[in-house]
Formats: sequence, C-alpha cells, structure tokens
Amino acid sequence: MIAWLNGILIHKTPQMIILDVNNVGYQLLTPSTTYYSLPEIKQSVSLYVYTHVREDALLLFGFLTEGERELFTLLLGVSGIGPKLAITILSGLSPKELIHAVQKEDLARLSSIPGIGKKTAGRMVLELKEKVGGLSIEGQNSKVEDFQHPASSPKLEEILSALVNLGYNRQAIKSKVEAVCQANLQRPLEELIRESLKLLVKG
Repeated sequence: MIAWLNGILIHKTPQMIILDVNNVGYQLLTPSTTYYSLPEIKQSVSLYVYTHVREDALLLFGFLTEGERELFTLLLGVSGIGPKLAITILSGLSPKELIHAVQKEDLARLSSIPGIGKKTAGRMVLELKEKVGGLSIEGQNSKVEDFQHPASSPKLEEILSALVNLGYNRQAIKSKVEAVCQANLQRPLEELIRESLKLLVKG
C-alpha cells in the first residue's frame, strides 16, 4: 500500500494531479484544499496517500497533511460515502470547518455540500462526532473551542454562495472574502459582493 509520495509535480487540475517519482508518473485524486496549496508545475511536493483498491481499479488519493488523510479515512467509514464523495466533501469544506459542522451537528451546512442530503449529513454527525475530536489538523487540536472562523456570519455565507454561483471555487476565494467582510461587515450585502469581485479580478 502506498502511504506517502515525494516527487516532482508535472500536471495538476482541481480534480487530479500527476507526480513524477523517480521517472514513474503517479496519478492522484485530490480535494481542492490540497490542489490550491500545491506548488507550481516542475516543483517538488510531498503528499500523504490513501490507496483505494477495488476489483477494476487501483486509485490513489493525495493530501498535503496527515490530518486531512485521516479525516478522509473516517469519512469512508460512514455508510453511503465512497472515496469520490469523500473528496467532494473535503473540497466543499476545509477540514476544520467540516469537524466544526459535525461537532455542532450543523446539518444545514453539511447538506449544502454537493451530493450530501440531510440523511447522509445525519449519518455523518452520528458516526463521526465522537471520532473527529481526536484529530489534529495542521498541528492544532480540532475541538470546537479551538475552532476559529474569521468574520463568521450569515452575510459571509451569502457572499460566498453568490460567488460560487458565478463559478468561483469556495476554498480558493474564502480567505479573500473573509478579509473583505472583516473590514467592511456593516456595509450592505451588494456592496460587499462587488468589493469581493473587485479583489478577485485583481487576483
């Protein structure tokens, strides 16, 4: 079983990357949290790997942190969640956001992820709530009291939702939109969306 790889990044898309390890190309499926933290093409990168074996294929899933891989593994233990849906879940919410939603039993937030209905969200809470408390994400314990969500508000969620509907990736824009909200949270929603768009267009 492949558990870790270090090599040269030779191809990347939001769904899949190819890593050159000693002249062998490994194709790995990745969540957007990993994709948007990857270096440029031809740069070295190390990934924690989950190897999924089935009758007709051998699939590799890559993660920048061990905690992210552990969370992925826990998701696979939930009834009705396979590896590709688990990747979608980790692309819809950051590890800390996902743990927070599970521990707070936030079914609305969980069911906002594509492919996750209220029944599956309920199973996630039931089967993961006790398990995720021991995970360490980016060196910090994942307990609810340690979770920090800058500018967390319904207004922030509305802005993110509007921008996602325009084609932006939630994880890629979240930190920039939070920065806009922190500085101008009292301004009308429409103005905050316009300010966020200006910032995103500037890159």
